[in-house]
Amino acid sequence: MDLTDLVEVTSVERLGELVGEPTPSTAGKARSALHEYDRQWLAASPLCLMSTSAPDGTCDTSPKGDPPGFTLVLDDTTIAIPERPGNRRADGFHNILGNPHVGLLYLIPGRGDTLRINGRARILEDAPFFDRMVVKGNRPKLALLVEIDEVFHHCAKAFLRSGLWKPENWPSPDVVPPRPQIAKQLERRPETLEELETYYGPQYAKRLYG
Repeated sequence: MDLTDLVEVTSVERLGELVGEPTPSTAGKARSALHEYDRQWLAASPLCLMSTSAPDGTCDTSPKGDPPGFTLVLDDTTIAIPERPGNRRADGFHNILGNPHVGLLYLIPGRGDTLRINGRARILEDAPFFDRMVVKGNRPKLALLVEIDEVFHHCAKAFLRSGLWKPENWPSPDVVPPRPQIAKQLERRPETLEELETYYGPQYAKRLYG
């Protein structure tokens, strides 16, 4: 690709000229504490996208999902997110150990608007409220305690443009190779495709909390 004719934006002033200035209501909508509507949103949301950055600028965004209400509201400025069994890379957690700032995006299926929370996280290996995070008999080994810096609701334009929640817009699942084939080609080459199809088969969902 020829990158010689790119026109780059390098100043705040030019960025403002291109995207415009936010309205007063948009510019001032960030709050430092949860509203009752925020609490209701967290109680209904089954999925959060967590963004982190290491001190050297390395970034990560990881999905966190559980039954609706998985994020505990401890008070108006503090929430807790359980960690469930995963691939053990713990990229976001490694970032947090060096830079506690996190950005959280909470989704509700069918809703285009989202709830955004930015704050500072600590990794906990136990706390009294862990007992409230048990799902299917699984008590988390870790949880994130997030002290809220700002919280606000985000409009639905991106979801409306993408048609994310419209089934008629969804592509066929086979528009890209299935998960076993991707794993075989990119991640788990020593294993046979048959072994991976078994691993990612019906039993996979039964190991979510194991």
